[in-house]
Amino acid sequence: METKPSSPVSIRLSSHPDSHKQPAPLNWGADSPAERAPVVGTLTDKRNAIGAHAGSYAIYRALAIAAGTLDQVHVPDLTDTAPAEPLGPHKQWSSPDKIISLDPYGHNVSQFWADQLEEGWDIRPSIAVTKARLYMPELNQAIASGRLKADNEILTESNEARVTKAAIEPVWYLPGIAERFKIKESDLRRALYEQTGGMFTELVTRNDLKIFLPPIGGITAYIFGDLQAITDPERKVACRVHDECNGSDVFGSDICTCRPYLAHGIEVCIETAQQGGCGVVVYNRKEGRALGEVTKFLVYNARKRQPGGDRAETYFERTECVAGVQDMRFQELMPDVLHWLGIEHINRFVSMSDMKYDAIVQQGIDISERVALPDDLIPDDASVEMDAKKAAGYFTLKVPSDDKLKVAKGRGLHE
Repeated sequence: METKPSSPVSIRLSSHPDSHKQPAPLNWGADSPAERAPVVGTLTDKRNAIGAHAGSYAIYRALAIAAGTLDQVHVPDLTDTAPAEPLGPHKQWSSPDKIISLDPYGHNVSQFWADQLEEGWDIRPSIAVTKARLYMPELNQAIASGRLKADNEILTESNEARVTKAAIEPVWYLPGIAERFKIKESDLRRALYEQTGGMFTELVTRNDLKIFLPPIGGITAYIFGDLQAITDPERKVACRVHDECNGSDVFGSDICTCRPYLAHGIEVCIETAQQGGCGVVVYNRKEGRALGEVTKFLVYNARKRQPGGDRAETYFERTECVAGVQDMRFQELMPDVLHWLGIEHINRFVSMSDMKYDAIVQQGIDISERVALPDDLIPDDASVEMDAKKAAGYFTLKVPSDDKLKVAKGRGLHE
């Protein structure tokens, strides 16, 4: 679809409303995309969001424009970019208390707002849905041991898993964020403004703009099996919510259990999909418990150099000494992506984290079974981490008090 490029908005928009350039009205939580209207985070006269699309990559876009390698008024050609698999709408999309940190309509702007695009609105997708194949060496081990078998649908003969995957940029509805954390919206805006060094003046000067596109990492959801199984109460859903750990996930560092748990989660998701259900892995860009990799490595040094060496009893203490807190992932926002996918019940939740479990059930999603990481998958060097988490009550494998619900032990897949 061809679109007419819009001219950049006046810099005045960053501090004061312009009577000739009012933002496009937006009704978050409306029953349809037509009633809701699009999120416009581009520098146009319809702009109704603070910040810019692409999260942290927006800074690279600015650098490309400054370097002269990108035209600042370039408008993407969205031809043939529609989702590779239909997704939604789900009833949660029109619940303003269920989804407040992403745009549920952000994957299909070409369909939902074709007329506005034709008129020249510069509306950018904040979600993309495609299909791919996933390969991990751990799948070979699962097949060799007989835990998984190739079916050439979910798992190919070459040990690759077929997946639908969605990349999601953060889109924050500020009143909803404030309500979720039980704080005043004005206090939230002030903290965001001050703690980013005044980067986003509209946070404190434009109360009429309710959408914020924060420059942070996003989410990738990997879906194994039939997406329709997610909303079918007769079919099982497995889920692993995983927070980024580059050292372990990508490079195989054995100081933590991140990659083993990620691989285990994928295995459970594949098995559930092969049984006629669906598996979902949610990968959040929250490196080092959202403290960042620099802080994470500083803590590694502090833990190993302290008298007596790395010890479980000082695991969280050393983190708090460096970072000021033990964890900044704020799992309260995490269930939003599950609501976007239409999940209301998780049969197999592959996690030992009470923080993740509590955040999900408090948002109205039931969990039947929690699948623990088998002891034989815990690297030797990660024993300190596991002991520290046990001592701190990090996980209890609790489930709702219902005789029909059980706690998974070990692999828990065939019990």
